[in-house]
Amino acid sequence: MTLKAIVVDDEDLARKNLTMLLHEYCSGVQVIGDAGNITTAKEKIEELKPDVVFLDIRMPSGSEGFDLLDSIENRDFLVVFVTAFKDYALRAFNANAIHYVLKPVDIDDLIRAVDKIKEARSTFSDNPENFETYFESIKNLSSSMESQGYGSKVAISHTKGIKLVDINDIMYLEASGNCTVLYFSDGTRYLDTRTLKIYEGILNPSIFYRIHKSHIINMNFLKEYLNEDGHFAILKNGKLLSVARNRVSSFVKTLKSL
Repeated sequence: MTLKAIVVDDEDLARKNLTMLLHEYCSGVQVIGDAGNITTAKEKIEELKPDVVFLDIRMPSGSEGFDLLDSIENRDFLVVFVTAFKDYALRAFNANAIHYVLKPVDIDDLIRAVDKIKEARSTFSDNPENFETYFESIKNLSSSMESQGYGSKVAISHTKGIKLVDINDIMYLEASGNCTVLYFSDGTRYLDTRTLKIYEGILNPSIFYRIHKSHIINMNFLKEYLNEDGHFAILKNGKLLSVARNRVSSFVKTLKSL
């Protein structure tokens, strides 16, 4: 699979550097154009119809990048955001299953991002409706970054595309190898390809608590804590989960502060 790419960055040197790295280290990626401003970027995206756009995003003017995406009518491409911003911005990217690379661009990170885009592209090609959900996820990303806080939704990557869910509906999360199973209040569950550690950074710690290396619970669904014959959190649906011994003290302290 050859991905047609457009690189958007207002710095000429940055565009040339990223184009060079894609050519040298990312086989299967063909840079078909670049742009130094939003107007040119819109024209080239609509004319050249890329598979992926590498889009520079800077805060606080990063909203221009989101405005660019909103202005394009036929959005059947994927996006890799290029950013120099960490902390809450990266939490927002992870929460919305959006691909990104940090500046200065690391070759290994770039290769991983391209590999993920290739996987996603084949999935999206089978079901074009996934693009609607994907850009809804980007819209949610924009809101999360503006608030500089924890978003109200999280995007789950699964075998058929992306599903946006309300975090308040998540009852608990369970590690499954390098993946995570999310259990919802309506009884449904989804397997996501991200680790429990990533989710620990995504979710608001005032609501979600990691009680064990294998579990994170939504405190709003906690019914009872038991310390008889072990340490256990009992959820409102009757689910019993172990609390790790080394987490008991801080967990009890958290409960008393509620």
